[in-house]
Amino acid sequence: MDRVENARASKVAFSARDLAQIAVFAALIAALGLPGAITVGFSGVPITVQTLGVILAGAVLGARKGTAAVLVFIALTLIGLPLLSGGRTGLTALASPTAGYLLGWIPATLVIGLLTYRILPKYPLVLGLLINAFGGLVVIYLCGAIGLLVRTDLDLAHAISTNFAFIPGDLAKVVVATVVAKGVHRAYPGLIRA
Repeated sequence: MDRVENARASKVAFSARDLAQIAVFAALIAALGLPGAITVGFSGVPITVQTLGVILAGAVLGARKGTAAVLVFIALTLIGLPLLSGGRTGLTALASPTAGYLLGWIPATLVIGLLTYRILPKYPLVLGLLINAFGGLVVIYLCGAIGLLVRTDLDLAHAISTNFAFIPGDLAKVVVATVVAKGVHRAYPGLIRA
């Protein structure tokens, strides 16, 4: 009976190593906000490098640890730390039309992590690119468009079209994240566990 309870606890609980990895990736996402943000178009949606950290969290740490890293980062911003690009806090971001993009980081990391686990241990580059593009672009853009629909008077077509300006930069982030994840999984196989 103790073995069953220990097995359940080990699947739910994080080891000290897991907690360290979560903390490092939360710090990485924060550090990627230091260059600031560039606001594009009328929607007020900023271009940031922080989504690179979100994609990396899912692709390198997997669904469980990657999502935990993003949740830790968002929690830190919600208690008032100005860790979002441009020195914004989570409360400021959630009060703005861009709230959907920030909240979209959570399902994006989860999706990337779950799909990445399925292609390991080889981590083929093409599949990695597709997974990271799906989670890092499609999922985040969808959540962002929903946020814009709720918070602004944009119609569906305009809410979706606001994402078009971000595609080239986000594709570059996807490529960087995929190459880094490939190298990490080659050097440290078994980093993502079920």
